[in-house]
Amino acid sequence: MTWLATPVGAVLVLFILRDVFHTLWHPTRHGGLSRLVMVSLWWLSARLGGRRRPAGLAGPLGMVVVVAAWALTVAVGWGLIYWPHMPEDFSYATGLVPSEHAGPLDALYISLVTLATLGLGDIAPASGWLRVLAPMEALVGFVLLSATVAWILGIYPALARRRSLALRLSHVRRSSATAQALDSDGGAALLDGLASALSTITVDFLQYAESYYFHDGDDNTSLPRQIRHAIGLADQADGAHHPDVRLSASVLRRALEDLAVVLDESFLHTDGGPERVFAAYADDHGRPQGPDGPPHYGGSGRS
Repeated sequence: MTWLATPVGAVLVLFILRDVFHTLWHPTRHGGLSRLVMVSLWWLSARLGGRRRPAGLAGPLGMVVVVAAWALTVAVGWGLIYWPHMPEDFSYATGLVPSEHAGPLDALYISLVTLATLGLGDIAPASGWLRVLAPMEALVGFVLLSATVAWILGIYPALARRRSLALRLSHVRRSSATAQALDSDGGAALLDGLASALSTITVDFLQYAESYYFHDGDDNTSLPRQIRHAIGLADQADGAHHPDVRLSASVLRRALEDLAVVLDESFLHTDGGPERVFAAYADDHGRPQGPDGPPHYGGSGRS
């Protein structure tokens, strides 16, 4: 039955390569290993830590688990490809008895050494097609390393943009800007800046869906906590006399609606309006709406 090992191994390798592709270069909402791991750890952290995620570990730990799963599964897959061809198609260093080093653990050892590009050479492929396959595994190992770096370099700037927007909204809230101050050229510029930042955050959630599962340190840098103040600003600016302010308020409201659609379709599934979606977003991140927010929204929590 060892002949089954080769196709099973090939399927495992292709599955991981597909998951890496869809996670980094063609993100979709169709799930995959990375999404499954992130969702599972997020759910587990909610059960273990109540409304506050334990030390904010769900997101970072999820990335570590995903990368480890990628590497281990690829190593096992390639090991299954090697195993049926041992020891006949491999050369062994002096002192090693081929018949004693032809088991599945030996195949996994060869795979790990090749994937890590260590090139120890004590056991090496000797037949033609295996000598081509082994360098291909080394290339996949390099791709996994590059993918991990690219993932980190993509997600953490997205988190910084999200927290920067939350802090900006916190600044506006704590400044206690009046309706009269908002009804000005400066008010229009403020609303335009918030709408632009919201558009960027919406794209970040589409491109790096895993960033949703990262916990924000405090209320001032927590978008789930601060996003309702953007709704309050849009409501306040709707009645402005300045036409640019009214236009900017309309653009801000559209940006909020687009963000709510992405959050709801990808993560929350409330089938409600922006107020209900943002309430569920805050609750899911352990940042329930408090008395310092705008007037009561249309709903709360998830359906």
